[in-house]
Amino acid sequence: MSDNSYVNHCIECDVTSCKHHNFAKNYCSLECIKVGTHESDPEVVPCTDCQSFEKK
Repeated sequence: MSDNSYVNHCIECDVTSCKHHNFAKNYCSLECIKVGTHESDPEVVPCTDCQSFEKK
């Protein structure tokens, strides 16, 4: 579970509605994330998803 104080400088993030978002720095506060897709054959960025997202 994330307390949002940690800043993972390897994962930039501007999704402020996610409970793992570090507001002070616009980075994720998780050690790692899972990226996936909702498409059978993704070809562009909007086809990918952060599957670690959790609504605040």
